[in-house]
Amino acid sequence: MDIKTFKPRKVEIPVTEIEQASFCRLDDNLRSKTLEEEFKSGVKWQKVPLRYLKMKPDEIDSEIVKMKSIIGNKLYILGHHYQREEVIKFADTTGDSFKLSVDASKVKDAEYIVFCGVHFMAETADILTEQNQKVILPNMAAGCSMADMASTEDVNDAWEFVKKHSDDFIPITYMNSTASIKSLCGSNDGIVCTSSNAKVAFQQYLPQGKKIFFFPDQHLGRNTALSLGIKKEEIKVWNPFKENGGLTIEEIQKVKVLVWQGHCSVHTRFSVEQVDEAKLRGANVIVHPECTNEVVSVSDYVGSTEYIIDVINNAESGTKWGVGTEINLVKRLASQNPDKEIFCLDPIVCPCATMYRIHPAYVLWVLDGIAAGLVINQVEVDFEERLNSKIALDRMLNLPK
Repeated sequence: MDIKTFKPRKVEIPVTEIEQASFCRLDDNLRSKTLEEEFKSGVKWQKVPLRYLKMKPDEIDSEIVKMKSIIGNKLYILGHHYQREEVIKFADTTGDSFKLSVDASKVKDAEYIVFCGVHFMAETADILTEQNQKVILPNMAAGCSMADMASTEDVNDAWEFVKKHSDDFIPITYMNSTASIKSLCGSNDGIVCTSSNAKVAFQQYLPQGKKIFFFPDQHLGRNTALSLGIKKEEIKVWNPFKENGGLTIEEIQKVKVLVWQGHCSVHTRFSVEQVDEAKLRGANVIVHPECTNEVVSVSDYVGSTEYIIDVINNAESGTKWGVGTEINLVKRLASQNPDKEIFCLDPIVCPCATMYRIHPAYVLWVLDGIAAGLVINQVEVDFEERLNSKIALDRMLNLPK
């Protein structure tokens, strides 16, 4: 690659980003239909044997209960907070992506870890669990639009280019990234972070005079940098579709934090107008740091998924909450806190389109496979990526609490 010029590839919007609006609706009825009906949404689904297409929800439920009983303690099901209710009810534990992976690593007796989440989460679980444990993703089409916005080739090329012009950069990747990006961080003195410890991760390097190249969510990177007193002009966005990332060499050399041009398709739907409307209703507004800085700046509370859950669960009875995060979690919080008024900031109901692809029929399919001695949809990270990713993850685990 030419040191003087970074040549971008053709602009390619991830299919997962294009498909995000496929499940949006005006009503809040998120009850599962048969898989055959849901296939009509027009998004990419993994093919399954025909018998699963027409199975009714009640039939699937009873079969999942039966299979869980047959497989016993060799099985451990992880359910991400953004999963639909018909899936989360079968989870042995729930949480955000990192908590679930850590939970899985502590369950040594389970031979099969079924991760009801998206692909990068299953990769992380595979990295943190034992070699003899098999991590399974019910639907291999359940990717992540944010992770897909940072391809391995693009990130590697950008990292090589930036390092040639300024050797003070340290790579930090958000948990919502592929194993290959985590591996790059592990092999270059970098670290993985979550939305709850991104600030602490940044503080490990900035005081040493290091610059940060943050992947793949520009909004979490920007919000974290600003919260640490970094000026807006000291934060630049790397656009992989532009020559030199859309930056001059001088800008790259002067910048303190470089953020990849990626975003969450769910959290960027929230707007300042929605926040204002919620406040007019007398609500406290709490949002995820994957939201834009404009939204974060006018909200009352900002924090990770676990933070949002904790704040609302412990809030005073009778309080109102406008929440800027995924609709399945918002509805679950409302159901679990009937003494409070809890609503999603976005009036249009848009579940995470990739999480939503974990239909109960897919869960049953992989459980049937396990019971029959077949491992369907095992997610495996190759040895070198696993090793380097583990280094980056261990650095995160050793961060000051």
